[in-house]
Amino acid sequence: MSLTLLQGTLEQGLIYSLVALGLFLSFRILNIADLTVDGGFTLGCATGAVATLAGHPFLGLWLALGAGALAGLVTALLQTKLKVQPILAGIITMTALYSINLMIMGNRANLPLLKCETIYTLLAPYLPASYDKLIVIGCIVAVVVILLYVFLKSGTGLAVRATGDNPDLVRSSSINPSFTITIGLCLANAMVALSGAMLAQYQLFSDITNGTGMVVIGLASLIMGEAIIGRGSMQRCLFSTLIGSIIYRLIIAVAITSSLAASNLKLISAVIVAISISWPAIKEKIEFFKLKQASKKQMP
Repeated sequence: MSLTLLQGTLEQGLIYSLVALGLFLSFRILNIADLTVDGGFTLGCATGAVATLAGHPFLGLWLALGAGALAGLVTALLQTKLKVQPILAGIITMTALYSINLMIMGNRANLPLLKCETIYTLLAPYLPASYDKLIVIGCIVAVVVILLYVFLKSGTGLAVRATGDNPDLVRSSSINPSFTITIGLCLANAMVALSGAMLAQYQLFSDITNGTGMVVIGLASLIMGEAIIGRGSMQRCLFSTLIGSIIYRLIIAVAITSSLAASNLKLISAVIVAISISWPAIKEKIEFFKLKQASKKQMP
C-alpha cells in the first residue's frame, strides 16, 4: 500500500470516526439503536454541499451540525412523546430524510463541488502541502472528541450516561429521562451530520446514497475498536472508537487494492460487524477448546 493511499485512508477514517462517535453516544451510552444515522449522514452531506456551492464552506459545517441535531430531535420526540419504539422512530426519520435531502439538493441525486472552495482548499495555503487535509480533519475531530469528553463528564453528561444505565434511577433523582434522551440523540446525530459535511467537501460531491449502510460502518468501527483496545474509562472508549474507525477504513482500502469488486464491500462490512460482535463468544470457545486439548494430553 502506497503512502498516499495510507494517508487517504487515515483521513477518511478520521472523518468517519465522527459517525462512530455518534453511535457510541446513542448505542453505547443511551443504549438506543438509532437508525437515523443513514439519513442524517446524507443530510449533513447535502447541507454542507449546498452551503459550499453558495461560497460558505465553514458555514456549511455549522449548518450540518444544526440539521443533524434537528433530525435527532425528531427521532427523540417520536420516542419520548409519541412512544414510538426506538428502532421504528429511527426508521421513520430516516425515511423522511430521503425526501428532505433531495429537496435540499434541488431534487438532484448528485451535487458536484468540483470548482468550489472548501475548508480544505481555504486552509491549505497555511499548512504543509502534503498534510493539509489530514491536519484540518485531525483538528476538527480532536475538538469534537475533547468537547464530547467534557460534556460526558459534566452534570448533564453524567445524567445522559445514567439514563442508558438505569432510567428508573434517573427518574427517581428528579431528572427527566426524556430530556436526557433528547440531548443525547441530538448530539449524536449532529456529529453524524458533521461527518457527512466534511466528507462532501473532501470528496467534492454529495450523493443521495452517501449514507447507505452508514449504521453498519459506524457499528463496525465502534465494535472493532472495542475488541482491539477494550472498554474502560471514557478516554479509552473514545480512543478505541477513533482507532476502530481507522482500522475499518484500512481493511476496506486493503480490500479495494486487492481488486475486490466494489459491490462486495457491504458484505465485508457485515462480516466485520458479525465477527466483532461475536468475538467474545469465539474467544471463549477457542480457550475452551485449548483447555480440552490440554486435559486430553494430561490424561494417561
